[in-house]
Amino acid sequence: MRHYYHNTITEFIGQSFDAIWAQLTAVGRGDLLHTQKQAWAEQIKILKAHLSGFCGDIFFEYSIPRMGKRIDAVLLIDGIVFVVEFKVGSKEFTGADVNQVWDYALDLKYFHEESHHLPIIPILIATNTRENDILLFQYDDQIVRPILSNGDNIADIIRQSQLIFPSTYIDNYLWSISRYAPTPTIIEAAQALYKNHSVKDISRSDADNLTDTSDYIFRVIEQAKAEQNKVICFVTGVPGAGKTLVGLNISTQSAGKEGVNAVYLSGNGPLVKILVEALTRDKVRQLKDQGEKCTKKEVAQEVKSFIQNVHHFRDACLEGTIIEDGEIVADLEYFRSEKNRDKSYAPIDHIAIFDEAQRAWTKDMTADFMHRKKNRPGFPYSEPEFLISCMDRHKDWALIVCLVGGGQEINTGEAGISEWIISLNNHFKGWHVHISSRLTDKEYAAGEALSLLADHPNVYTTDELHLAVSLRSFRAEKLSLFIHQLLDMDKAAASETLKELTKYPIVLTRDVEKAKRWLKERARGNERYGIIVSSQAYRLRPLAIDVRVKPDPVHWFLSDREDVRSSYYMEDVVTEFDIQGLELDYTCVVWDGDFRYKPSEWGTYSFVGSKWQNIKKDERKMYLKNAYRVLLTRARQGMVIVVPKGNPEDPTRKPEFYDSTYKYLKSIGLEEL
Repeated sequence: MRHYYHNTITEFIGQSFDAIWAQLTAVGRGDLLHTQKQAWAEQIKILKAHLSGFCGDIFFEYSIPRMGKRIDAVLLIDGIVFVVEFKVGSKEFTGADVNQVWDYALDLKYFHEESHHLPIIPILIATNTRENDILLFQYDDQIVRPILSNGDNIADIIRQSQLIFPSTYIDNYLWSISRYAPTPTIIEAAQALYKNHSVKDISRSDADNLTDTSDYIFRVIEQAKAEQNKVICFVTGVPGAGKTLVGLNISTQSAGKEGVNAVYLSGNGPLVKILVEALTRDKVRQLKDQGEKCTKKEVAQEVKSFIQNVHHFRDACLEGTIIEDGEIVADLEYFRSEKNRDKSYAPIDHIAIFDEAQRAWTKDMTADFMHRKKNRPGFPYSEPEFLISCMDRHKDWALIVCLVGGGQEINTGEAGISEWIISLNNHFKGWHVHISSRLTDKEYAAGEALSLLADHPNVYTTDELHLAVSLRSFRAEKLSLFIHQLLDMDKAAASETLKELTKYPIVLTRDVEKAKRWLKERARGNERYGIIVSSQAYRLRPLAIDVRVKPDPVHWFLSDREDVRSSYYMEDVVTEFDIQGLELDYTCVVWDGDFRYKPSEWGTYSFVGSKWQNIKKDERKMYLKNAYRVLLTRARQGMVIVVPKGNPEDPTRKPEFYDSTYKYLKSIGLEEL
């Protein structure tokens, strides 16, 4: 339910506590802790004492699905939304509590349709403090900076707000059932899905195909189980469309179901590490709030059962195998030994979701790695072929979901999606194949390999496996197009697209300190910001930016403002390898001399020893260009680009290494700080 309790303010004041309590607990909340009942009793007492004379509606426990939380109370009075968060018994206002109520206000403004054009007043009430604040500082979007109160001056806050904001009629009931169109970060999405929210709860209504794609795959799962088939699905999508979200939805919704274990697999180490930690922390907090005992280690083990690094999955499937006649087979002696009898040749999971499946390794890359790192000379398979063979070990049914991205290759040795198709055609003709209708597009590089499936039995092509709507930035649907045009040096087109990014600020400066101030001034609540750079940006060290220092991505992405290891401190930076698949609300992209604008093409350089060396291989040029593509598409709400001035006394940082890039970006129309 969207809320636990709703009434007019007049009727609320006249209602007994028992009647209000009955409504609050009517939706299966009989297991609530005694402390929750006490908290609600105090909230009801305070609001009854200070809302007399006001006309409007009141809601308790109003849902914020994107964040998996509920607002303590919402007041709708004269078209003004008062977001009230209580800290019953608290004697102080913590930064975390202030940011919490601010986040609620921002969430309503951005994603709750009936709140888009309404003033929103967040109020934080610490019941045991003497402090009362009534200063209303309003931002351009009609959100007021959180007001701090002990509850005694609620009436004054409402009257002051009515003086500032004109009375507006709204249908309070329609507001209460308003369409909620969120755009969660991948971390928020994973947390919400793990709490059993549906993918529909946490995705925008204009992205219905996110639900359609998930539903299609769930139908395929049921069919595969019923008919005892082995199936592979290829899902495509525009950048930021939610391919990872689909994968996490399948793995979380299948977790714990008998005979249906699913695992989300990614070769993106930082992403997996961050998701596991975020879900673990969130679940531990949730269990403790419910009065249940648990250890972080226990919860982490549960999370790791359905989110894993693909290389760990691969290594587990290597255990107990040998190579015979050019094929990987079970080492029967291994499984017959006493200590290994509880182990299985087939993986425990019947469903495997491979994110960025096109990044799986070629046969040469896999063989080289296996020889050097695993002492497995003569490894006969590419990574796609080996991964399919692992799922093919099941005697009954299995499902593989390949989430396919395009245009962001940043590593050598990637096989591309064609290797999956070649493997299916050569060795797994019994598998059923479901293909996105857009897999033929050039950016997915399936190439001529798709023609190999012409004679493959049981091939199905559908639009439902393509995600067409970008979800990454709720402020800028055309950001990816703009960056594509910018990097392709299509200046006229980029300038025109930039004019459409009216709600997404992109500013330009040559001063890192100015950029930092801009980030701090823009971000509100827990909106996250940080500095990101290319992994080849070796000559930013004079600016106190050293790519050789590798921060812990968990602390960088998850820790709060008070933690020096967090992105907020802007002391450590991450590169395209750390941030790919993730995002921040605001970013600072610092542009080094590794990627320089020239009239005819981008100059690409690698810093070796004590000087820049020109990159000549087309493949490495593409990787560097794609690195900047990743960096320039990581911000959800806006970014500042820093192009340093260089130093004429430093031959590795000559001004001409940077000036042309700055002039090019400025000529497109980027605003200078």
